[in-house]
Amino acid sequence: MMKLKEILYKENLSRDDLIYLFNISEMYELDQLFERADEVRRENCGDDVVLRGLIEFSNFCEAHCNYCGLREDNFSLKRYRMTAEEIIETARTINNVGIKTIVLKSGDDTYYDTDIISYIIYTIKQSSETAVTLALGERGFDEYRAWKISGADRYLMKFETSNSMQYSIHHPDENLSDRINHIKYLRRLGYEIGTGNLIGLPSQSIDDLVNDLILVKNLGTDLAAFSPFVPAAFTPYQNKQSGNVILSLKTIAIARLYLKKVNILSTNALDSIDPYGREKGLNVGANVVMINFTPQPYRENFQSYKNKRGITEQPIHSAISLQQRIEAISKKVLTSQGNSLNVNKVNYDGQ
Repeated sequence: MMKLKEILYKENLSRDDLIYLFNISEMYELDQLFERADEVRRENCGDDVVLRGLIEFSNFCEAHCNYCGLREDNFSLKRYRMTAEEIIETARTINNVGIKTIVLKSGDDTYYDTDIISYIIYTIKQSSETAVTLALGERGFDEYRAWKISGADRYLMKFETSNSMQYSIHHPDENLSDRINHIKYLRRLGYEIGTGNLIGLPSQSIDDLVNDLILVKNLGTDLAAFSPFVPAAFTPYQNKQSGNVILSLKTIAIARLYLKKVNILSTNALDSIDPYGREKGLNVGANVVMINFTPQPYRENFQSYKNKRGITEQPIHSAISLQQRIEAISKKVLTSQGNSLNVNKVNYDGQ
């Protein structure tokens, strides 16, 4: 009991501290962890929740990740691509409702080449005071540079697992070192970086989760996203068990104690395994949520995992609903861009 309290109030957590926290299991211990994480979130990030507007503009994907419903080999999925003008118009809608960050997300779809993405970024930036986040998977280094020049502010690229052997199993024909090199290069270009893991992947251990957090910190991350694994139909992992709610919340809480000022996302996937998933995430250390503005008829076909909440709704209904849920837990919505608070960045190399 005394050891737990001591760890919860330490300024800097060691690897052994992280292992200890991941291994607590009693409800009274979890309550102390969650309460302290909420305090640290308030001290470092304030009480406001940052909103980000999400546009899932293409579900085509050239990758073969075993857990993802967008994988190229999923022939059951109805594929779509939004036009550049549809994406820009949706971004305009997001800006008009007062959300100052737009997230452009797709599968690994090189149909959208350097020039198309540059045009979309430039047009959005010219017409609004909006931060643009890209989540397009691994692309060419020249493309990252061109998109930064066009005005892109942030890049979200999760590594999913820091275990290189497991990474290669989950991502056939890919390797972790390449993913890390892309993230490091994006940081050198001046992007704010978002990254994180999947909680509950097959064969994942507590050591893996601890290493994930350490990697997130060493990368100098600006936004951390810790999502529960949720299986998708017609994938090799379709019959695997979903990630655990308590372990997901525990990861968010420990991450807040460890990462302090880093923005932490309460992910959409939490709602797939718990009807109050995102509220619970916001109550244990998270301070950012994404609202899905992908228009119909596209949004119901971005099936990266099953039981995705709100895919049959109209975007504006999703926005109103989520803001009401945030207000119901006595939090306020932040109307600014929610820029990075992480002023103590270090390189992955420890430099």
